[in-house]
Amino acid sequence: MDNSFSDYMTAKLQDPIIKKEYDALEPEYTIIHAMIDARKRSGLTQKELADKTGITQGDISKIERGNANPSLNTLKKLADGMNMTLQLVFSPTEGSFPATVRGE
Repeated sequence: MDNSFSDYMTAKLQDPIIKKEYDALEPEYTIIHAMIDARKRSGLTQKELADKTGITQGDISKIERGNANPSLNTLKKLADGMNMTLQLVFSPTEGSFPATVRGE
């Protein structure tokens, strides 16, 4: 096969319906990748993180595979278990806010 996966995705994302669905999943995958990266930087296995947090290894695995929707409290526990803080940021999308804010 001559085409790479990147070429395939670029072509598929030209379809507005596929692009919309793909974009809708991006925040979820960002959280998953951030959690996996944080756990690995902490030098912990899923089992070790489970032992530190009281969250089962199976549940951690489900979160990391995208098969669970953890609560904010669960994410805080995981961050604490990795000796990290959980940060949540709301960022405006391009062009979503006027130049001035009413009431200021």
